[in-house]
Amino acid sequence: MAKLLTIGQLASYCGVTVRAVRHYHRAGLLPEPGRDNSGYRRYGAQAVVDLVRIKVLADAGVPLAQVSHLLNADPDEFGAAVAGIDEALQHQIGQLEHRRRQLAGLLAGDQLVLPSQVAEMLSALREMGVSEQGVQIERDGWILLAALSPEVVPQWTRQKRAALADPEFRRIYLAYDQARDWDPADPRLKPLADRTVEWMANRHDAVIGARPSTLLSEPNVILVAQLMDAESAYTSPALNRLAELCRSQLNSPAQPPRHHGSSQDMTEQPDLANVTDQISQLLPESTASSSNDPTPRPPGRPRRKQPKRS
Repeated sequence: MAKLLTIGQLASYCGVTVRAVRHYHRAGLLPEPGRDNSGYRRYGAQAVVDLVRIKVLADAGVPLAQVSHLLNADPDEFGAAVAGIDEALQHQIGQLEHRRRQLAGLLAGDQLVLPSQVAEMLSALREMGVSEQGVQIERDGWILLAALSPEVVPQWTRQKRAALADPEFRRIYLAYDQARDWDPADPRLKPLADRTVEWMANRHDAVIGARPSTLLSEPNVILVAQLMDAESAYTSPALNRLAELCRSQLNSPAQPPRHHGSSQDMTEQPDLANVTDQISQLLPESTASSSNDPTPRPPGRPRRKQPKRS
């Protein structure tokens, strides 16, 4: 077959540079033809085939030393090698797609740093009318919990979504969100505390189900609450007062009565430890209630540190 192509034409047709063709000559990958009467190297069809194969393998990330071996391999060895290269490329594609999703997550917000079910729940809070500050506090607690004790997240997400499906819980949650900026002496706090304790005593099991075993004593879970407590920027005197009122309700001899139809008799006192644990477990920012601190944490809010008195 006649050799008609110049080195420039060969390079252009195969999508490489003239410099690359010369490099492949020096590396022994592409045979270097002789020159014609005009002093130019001329290439034929086989050079095109060889150069395309070299380029495809090199573009796939195969080292040039291995390219030389593959070009001289028998069909079975060459086929096995190509299959291995394809598998490696599929893995790289998966990694690139994951990076693309992460990049898109920069615009999607919460999904970049949280499990999808938690991110969806935060979106539902926004749609429900919770303030952005309230959503951010909620988000921070879930991030810490997911980082330190990810095994807890699925169960608590299901329980939180179940609670948010209850109209009275949603009303209480929104009231807490609004109460953050109230004065600690606001008369509306006492009725809100009453509603909170009553909901936990009368509605928790019906909405969420019987309280399963928890990891409230898990050190990492406790650490989440401690870290949230350290975020003084999110503290609220009004919400701290709400916590005190709830504690007062739980410690009071006169507990809120259970509704008719409850599994407990109306005259039976609710288990205070259970009610406190239920309040604590429901929301990740306030998971670490301890035996010496029975204060039920407000929904979605960390416990406020008490200022030192001089």
